[in-house]
Amino acid sequence: MILEKEKEILTGNEAIARGAYEAGVKVATAYPGTPSTEILENISKYKSIYSQWSVNEKVAMEVAAGASIVGARALVAMKHVGLNVAADPFMTLAYTGVNGGLVVITADDPGMHSSQNEQDNRYYSKMAKIPMLEPSDSQECKDFLKASYEISEKFDIPVLLRTTTRISHSRSVVGFKEVIAGNENTPYIKNSAKYVMIPAYAQIRHKDLLARWEKLKDYSSSSPLNRIVLPGRGIDKSDKIIKNFNSIGIIASGACYQFAKEAFPDVSILKLGMPSPLPEALIRNFLKDKNVAIIVEELAPFIQEQVQSLDLNIEIIGKEFFPEDGEFNTMIVKALYRKFENIGYFENGYKKVVENIDNGRISSLIGMYKEKAVIDNFIVENKNINEIKKIISEIPPRPPVLCAGCSHRAVFNTLKKLKLMVMGDIGCYALAVLPPLNTLDTTLCMGAGIGQALGVEKSDPGYKGKVVSVIGDSTFFHSGITSLIDNVFNKGTGLILILDNRITAMTGLQTNPGIGRTLMGDSTTKVMPENIAAAVGVKNVRVVNPYNIKALEKAIKEELARDELSVIVCRQECVLINKNKNNVKYHINQETCKKCGLCIKFGCPAIENKDENYAINKFMCNSCGVCAEICPCKSITQKENG
Repeated sequence: MILEKEKEILTGNEAIARGAYEAGVKVATAYPGTPSTEILENISKYKSIYSQWSVNEKVAMEVAAGASIVGARALVAMKHVGLNVAADPFMTLAYTGVNGGLVVITADDPGMHSSQNEQDNRYYSKMAKIPMLEPSDSQECKDFLKASYEISEKFDIPVLLRTTTRISHSRSVVGFKEVIAGNENTPYIKNSAKYVMIPAYAQIRHKDLLARWEKLKDYSSSSPLNRIVLPGRGIDKSDKIIKNFNSIGIIASGACYQFAKEAFPDVSILKLGMPSPLPEALIRNFLKDKNVAIIVEELAPFIQEQVQSLDLNIEIIGKEFFPEDGEFNTMIVKALYRKFENIGYFENGYKKVVENIDNGRISSLIGMYKEKAVIDNFIVENKNINEIKKIISEIPPRPPVLCAGCSHRAVFNTLKKLKLMVMGDIGCYALAVLPPLNTLDTTLCMGAGIGQALGVEKSDPGYKGKVVSVIGDSTFFHSGITSLIDNVFNKGTGLILILDNRITAMTGLQTNPGIGRTLMGDSTTKVMPENIAAAVGVKNVRVVNPYNIKALEKAIKEELARDELSVIVCRQECVLINKNKNNVKYHINQETCKKCGLCIKFGCPAIENKDENYAINKFMCNSCGVCAEICPCKSITQKENG
């Protein structure tokens, strides 16, 4: 490839777009918001990248996540408050990790040039345990974005790239490089334990995240993204003054590095291109011969508080002099330089810059508790641990399972039969990931499955007709409507299944907008999912009874064959609403049963294997009749419950 040009003067946002192109990004999503807007506007000029505006930042995150899962490098951009909207999928993406690299750009706005607040999104990195890079000019915007993908794929984790208004909109020279060769997706291999965050899997992934975070700490201390910058000019002063300059160390990142470099030209600076996780070993080494550490950072004392926790036995200053609001400039940092001059620090040697500062550390308090042994979440108030272990080992395991007669089981049995990729959601139906259904590919957060399915489709057209998303009625009202609109807006051609069991089931049968009744029992407008789908522009909308498994399979096949978005509402009341309302139960005729096992594989807990014979527990059966439909030898029939 011959470059059309070797360098150009670009804004930070333009440089990020160029970096996405050079890094081989396949899918880029965003919701517009100053100071991040121009990132996607410029990415859209590179036709090798599918780019879209999403209806909000949460959906944008989910679409990018779907693309990442099937192996495409993906990017999602937003302003700082947008990450509040996207926090639900963002936090759990740290657990699931990635397949293709995933970079999340947060453009913070110190000074509130165009924002309702000036929150410091660096704390999202620490809270989620997602690594964060912070460029200080346009060249680094491009280079750090490319480095972010390498880190993302190396450590199986999304990466947060933080810019600020000054970096996003300032211009500097950027050198161009060739696009990464190949630009092929990483192969997708179904791994439900990695991507379906039911509690049992999420507990394991959380431990894995903690281990990855420890490795990232080591990486941060050795990474060239963090480097020591020596004084930029010759010091034409006495040796004594030079020594006193050398007793100061500055730590800064992002735009604040530029301000510190101008205000303190005679002082060494530890420039943090990767401030999170904090490179503790590098900081200890940098400050080992210093008397004073100056932390130059806008807004909150994110770096300062962490450096203070290292117990370095030197004076650490920052927010004692710098404001916690507003955008920095060189003059703000220069004012601190003048304070050093005024107290005679440079001429007279070490003197505390902040008088009467308390450098003592608060020791942790260890409470005194009576002896307890914690076994499998039980607190045992005695020492008979072996006896308790024996009792626990004898209790048969009871994993969570869809109820007998649950209409969701018929849906997932059909999806499994058709060998489809299933992007799931939060609700009872998340249990379809477990044996014997083993159906779900992902479950990220409420409403995510619809956006993820769109990301899969946009990253690789080969998935057309092979991927569906599922969502419950209550979850659809919660956060699925925006994803549905996003699919319509961005010309999705997939299939969305709304599993409408007429209640909010998983949390205990609470009402929702589709019921027509409020929490206080008052009648209200009944909002139907199919009407919403039609209203936002979905042309192909069906309502089916999932108990009619043949009609359900036919509808799914027909809608997947279309080149347009389709919605199927699978409507059947939750069996727990009027449990045991039907006296007519089902039984298995032992004379005609061929013991093929299809009914057992269906996974209904009412179907048992007793003394080598299949049988239906009449006390558990809720008379859905689906087992009778799937029995190939018609051995399951109705019987009066006597």
